[in-house]
Amino acid sequence: MRAATTAAYRSVDEVIAAVVAGRFGVDPAGQRVSVGFVTRQGARHPGRGRAYRNHVLSLRVGAAVGSCAVEPGELPDEVAYDCVGHTVADLLAHPLPPVRVAVLDAYLMGVRPHNGAESASLPGGASQAERASQAERVSLPGGSSLAKSTARAAAVVDLLPVGPGATVLVVGVVNSLLAALRERGLRYLPCDRAGGSTEWGEPSRPDPMPLLDEADALLVSGMTLGNGTFEPLLDHARDTGKPLVAFAQTGSAVLPCFLGAGLTAVSAEPYPFFWLDGGPTTLYRYRVTA
Repeated sequence: MRAATTAAYRSVDEVIAAVVAGRFGVDPAGQRVSVGFVTRQGARHPGRGRAYRNHVLSLRVGAAVGSCAVEPGELPDEVAYDCVGHTVADLLAHPLPPVRVAVLDAYLMGVRPHNGAESASLPGGASQAERASQAERVSLPGGSSLAKSTARAAAVVDLLPVGPGATVLVVGVVNSLLAALRERGLRYLPCDRAGGSTEWGEPSRPDPMPLLDEADALLVSGMTLGNGTFEPLLDHARDTGKPLVAFAQTGSAVLPCFLGAGLTAVSAEPYPFFWLDGGPTTLYRYRVTA
């Protein structure tokens, strides 16, 4: 695994500061949000006993859409409406973290797309085009909501470099991910800010921090970017050398910035997400390489 370097970012604020300073080549003051919307989703897959809800703030800058999931009811619709017409630079200073994450995601999606198109240079001498060219494109086949959720889960869990018997701290409970871990003989510690329980009746702890020492690896939702819980997990992974894998709908273009600073791999899934479309959809997998 490539050692962490000073070129890798260690916080969302560091990435924002780099954007504002022009490190990504495109002036955020010259880019405006043209569309803002909130997606509200409820799901209960056939054969599953648990239902769940997602609320996602999305902002469009040019051709790119950036997103940040929030707890249901956390943001009123007016927040999305109020973002429209503002510059990226304006919204990177917005008082609400989900707005900052969504607009940062949209900006980065435009200047450093997952498909490896030419883009601005990142710190450390490697261009984002060079990094993105290393991303593995994974096509999720069309099918039922459960079939697509199961396929996504398999693609995510395959990024974990641990074997049967290891314990994985899961931050952001997705039952399909837990099922994939169970199939691979991995133990897990489920954590979710909303609490509740898993499909199998296991309690989900709202705070992952007391469980860190029990885990051999961390599997973390991109939603942690918007609620302020990502950076302590990143710090722990960097300090201990434990693998940290992120599954990202929130901040799918943001999270690759942390590769090498404690983040081991990312499953980056840009909008539209797998649960919005019954046809084939795409995610991109990034790994830290030697």
